[in-house]
Amino acid sequence: MSARNNATVPVEPRVRTPSPRRHQELTTRRLNTMRFGYAFTGVGLAVVKWPVLLQDARSLPVMEGVVVCLLTAMSLLAFLGLRYPVQMLPILLFEAGWKVIWFGVVALPHLIANDLNAAAGDVLFSCSFVVVILAVIPWRYTWQRYVRTPGDAWR
Repeated sequence: MSARNNATVPVEPRVRTPSPRRHQELTTRRLNTMRFGYAFTGVGLAVVKWPVLLQDARSLPVMEGVVVCLLTAMSLLAFLGLRYPVQMLPILLFEAGWKVIWFGVVALPHLIANDLNAAAGDVLFSCSFVVVILAVIPWRYTWQRYVRTPGDAWR
């Protein structure tokens, strides 16, 4: 045996790259359903938050100004989801996530205690439209893509 046969060959670490087929897993109908969710989010936020940003932003308390700016940026990203529905899926997940968390941690305890004030009631009404977003998210795809698929290698 020669030393050449005993030498170990360095193995390059495998880097997972997204499969081009991954986007084909969702049907055109499903993509268009997602687009409806992006349009619903983007238009809703544009109607409610853009006027506040454009007219009253300076007069808002700091945290209300932060919320208006954050939701305005969210609407712009939602409009980007019309063109790239699969790539912008985290926007829909964020929209659903914060509303479900708010409902469970803030609204539900007040509802149980029967002491929900008018401001929280208004937010609860606005957040109730999350059912549309929950309905358009492709949950099986989301589970496969974000939970079951191995993440990128840490370097």
